[in-house]
Amino acid sequence: MSSPYSSYIFKRNGINIKNRVVLAAMTNKQSYKDGRISQNEIDWLTYRAKGGFGIITTAAAHVSKDGQGWEGEFGLFNDNLIDDLSILTKSIQKYNSLIIAQLFHGGMRSPQNLTGVRPLSASRIPCDVSTSGFTRSASVEDINKIIDDFTSAAIRCVESGFDGIELHGAHGYLLSQFLSKKINNRKDRWGGDIYGRSKIVRDIISSIKNNVPDSFILGIRISPEIDELGIYLNESIELVKILNNLGVDFIHISCWDIYSRSIEYRNNSKTLTEWFTHSIDNLPAIISTGNIWSSIDAKNVMKQGADFIGVARVAIPYPDWANNLGIDNYNPKKAPFTVKKLKEAGLSNTFINYMRKWNGFVCDGYEKN
Repeated sequence: MSSPYSSYIFKRNGINIKNRVVLAAMTNKQSYKDGRISQNEIDWLTYRAKGGFGIITTAAAHVSKDGQGWEGEFGLFNDNLIDDLSILTKSIQKYNSLIIAQLFHGGMRSPQNLTGVRPLSASRIPCDVSTSGFTRSASVEDINKIIDDFTSAAIRCVESGFDGIELHGAHGYLLSQFLSKKINNRKDRWGGDIYGRSKIVRDIISSIKNNVPDSFILGIRISPEIDELGIYLNESIELVKILNNLGVDFIHISCWDIYSRSIEYRNNSKTLTEWFTHSIDNLPAIISTGNIWSSIDAKNVMKQGADFIGVARVAIPYPDWANNLGIDNYNPKKAPFTVKKLKEAGLSNTFINYMRKWNGFVCDGYEKN
């Protein structure tokens, strides 16, 4: 088992990372309506780079205006956004951390009252953020545009100085909607078995790889299981094999809790991470996230076979969490956190007010924007 502080070299391109600690993508709603990233969001991420994280992942960034998922989300949908993003990348890299952009399309989770257009998905399904009550089934032209939008966003990331990108294929957003057995009922080449349902992901990966330098890191985040959406572990294992054959640099397994076992195989003692690391040979780098808080949690996820420790929630109050992992039995205080504590950790009033929606995370009264 590797140490959280050991370096890692990506197999495909030889890029070296100083340690195994990853700031996972975290919604914070701090950026502007026009898609520009704000200085508050840049400062929030930079504070974590200063705190020792080897990889900094941005919040989800929409690749097209109709794919925006929430207010305050920065975008990658046109070239006018590049200059501000270049400020971010330089700020992060100053601390010898890699900066990864998470590319995203909300699909059926892109509210019509935010985007102005009817949400699309793999198929026509009921949708509570559509004024009609249903999504629009993506046409072939829509799918080709989605592939182009992800590719163009990746190219903008190269031009902005990012070290790589993470495709958001988890949590029920557009790419995972295509992967879903319950949502994707298409009869064409973008539906059917997991190979067909993964075609849009495969096409996006191939297109991006054809348009960015070999040194540019390309990974994807997936959900191993979401029963209500028809994401099942046996198919997720097959998906990882498919992704591995495409030559991705990392696969980020979003577990919600690293100690969770499969709901599909309830009598098996393997954790979700172990189903992948124990079942597939010659994997790319594996990032695993889910309720990691202490140094013991970090060691345990690496024992499960993960190459990288991914955290989000603990990094909100503790920007220097990565640097503190070397402390024996490091287990920082859990929520609730005062507004004063969160401001000291670099959160703006907007971010703090968003965190109030997480039950029991923030104490004290509302802050004015």
